[in-house]
Amino acid sequence: EETLVCENLDKMAQFGFENDIHSILKLDMPITNAPMARWQRKASSSNTTGLSSLSPGKSANVSLSSSKTPTKTPGKGKKTPSKMGGDRFIPIRSNKQMDVANFLITKENEPVDANTSVSAESQKFWSVTLNGYNIEDAKILHLGGKPLNAPEGYQNNLKVLYSQAMTPASLKKNRYISSSPDRILDAPDLRNDFYLNLLDWSSRNILAVALNNNVYLWDAAQGDIHLLMKMEREEDYISSLSWTKEGNYLAVGTSDCKVQLWDVENQKRLRSMASHTARIGVLSWNDHILSSGSRSGQIHHHDVRVADHHISTLVGHSQEEGSSNRDGQLIRCLNEHQGAVKALAWCPWQSNILASGGGTSDRHIRTWNVNTGSCISSLDTQSQISSLLFAPNYKELVSAHGYAHNNVVIWKYPSLTKVAELNGHDGRVLNLILSPDNTTVATVAGDETIRLWKCFEMDPATKKSKERLVKSASGVIHQSIR
Repeated sequence: EETLVCENLDKMAQFGFENDIHSILKLDMPITNAPMARWQRKASSSNTTGLSSLSPGKSANVSLSSSKTPTKTPGKGKKTPSKMGGDRFIPIRSNKQMDVANFLITKENEPVDANTSVSAESQKFWSVTLNGYNIEDAKILHLGGKPLNAPEGYQNNLKVLYSQAMTPASLKKNRYISSSPDRILDAPDLRNDFYLNLLDWSSRNILAVALNNNVYLWDAAQGDIHLLMKMEREEDYISSLSWTKEGNYLAVGTSDCKVQLWDVENQKRLRSMASHTARIGVLSWNDHILSSGSRSGQIHHHDVRVADHHISTLVGHSQEEGSSNRDGQLIRCLNEHQGAVKALAWCPWQSNILASGGGTSDRHIRTWNVNTGSCISSLDTQSQISSLLFAPNYKELVSAHGYAHNNVVIWKYPSLTKVAELNGHDGRVLNLILSPDNTTVATVAGDETIRLWKCFEMDPATKKSKERLVKSASGVIHQSIR
């Protein structure tokens, strides 16, 4: 009996132990040491957020439900269109429907019998009776009339990843430079001499040209041509021309070593100044001081207001080109060119920049900083350079060429990258000059023609802005004078 009692006690203990294990595995009782549940943490945080956990820099009007999960899924409330033929409706078709659809497609190619006329209602009735559905609904491709227009105010919010629309940079129109001259003028008996300067354009839009021993004036606005003067002796010729800044007087250099001063409006010669011993190949005005360069290598300064006009001489050149000095004292000598230097141009927007061009033995365009005497840039043009000028409208440099290209080239300044070539002259280009409005360049060549190239016209917007700047600047000047 004692043995049975012990066995029963052991069985009861084992049974109790198994019940305890089973109850633990069932997880019917809460775990006392477990971490707080997620829903309990959310509930406790939502209750204390609005009371004491706001940061000093945050607004107190924060919504208590901002951290809660949305109660509705976005777009869940929208219903799928139930109308037959709606967007993305994919019907379940039986084999019988496919057979009927195939029959309808083949039937569409057959000619229509005019005697048979069955109404749509009758067709629908027979279709439902025989097939159990409407035949129109069994068509694979069903055209239900005209497509619906988009509702008023509809906007497509789909983003375009790739587009062929031009960017603002490509929308900007490139400047057009015509390869043909705007006008061609005949220049018979023009002297084909590299060292002469036979063309000049006044601020009053009058173009002066020397044809052998005559000076002609062409009114660029009206188109009228006038003979200003003629040399007394047939063997003499005009060697240089230069307008005053105001455009009412013209200086004329001649082969008989004289400088003549003409009143253009009255067609009257005012003075004939003799001081050189050789022809005058170049003239330049500085207010009332006229500078003349001779074949002898000397440069004379003339004060045209006084009787004793010759006021100083610059000696330094050996021919009609080279370096110079002032009052016998050399300032700078720019001697990197390997040939004759006739082409010179001062930059109008950088007063310390000088451009020079070499002849056939050199062919280089060089830009100089005259303050330091250093060569800023050098470019081999592969052609003789006879004339240079700066075009301020687009900040460009224009060069005239003789052998071997006989053309005109426009260069971007200061990079000296080629913008355009102007071809058309049959002989070497001797001189070029810019119009008073800086839009047109005139060239004269050994082919006895003058060509006008309209290369520097500005777009209307830029032109108006520059005119406004000029007007405002002139207004400030007038106010300061008053």
